[in-house]
Amino acid sequence: MEKLFYSISEAASILGESVSLVRFWTNSFPRLLQPRRTAKGNRQYTAQDIETLRKIHYLVKVKGMTLEGAAAQMEADKGSVEKRVKALDSLRRIREQLTEIKASL
Repeated sequence: MEKLFYSISEAASILGESVSLVRFWTNSFPRLLQPRRTAKGNRQYTAQDIETLRKIHYLVKVKGMTLEGAAAQMEADKGSVEKRVKALDSLRRIREQLTEIKASL
């Protein structure tokens, strides 16, 4: 079952990045990411926010785009970026499964 909200440290762990980078991306993409805040001021990300962070991660870290370029790409071609991110996640899961199978042999 999927959680309703993720802490910033959980979001960072999902992406394999640092908390400070997730915070930086959140501040850099205010139109795309608007996590809710707890009474203490901690950010809480939805599953949709996590998907948006994955897209940003793909464009910036994998494709090597600037933040401005990534924002423009996400606005212009939302479906294409999403398909690539999902394909990349599927390939990572397959690699993990193959590694587990190899280790069990």
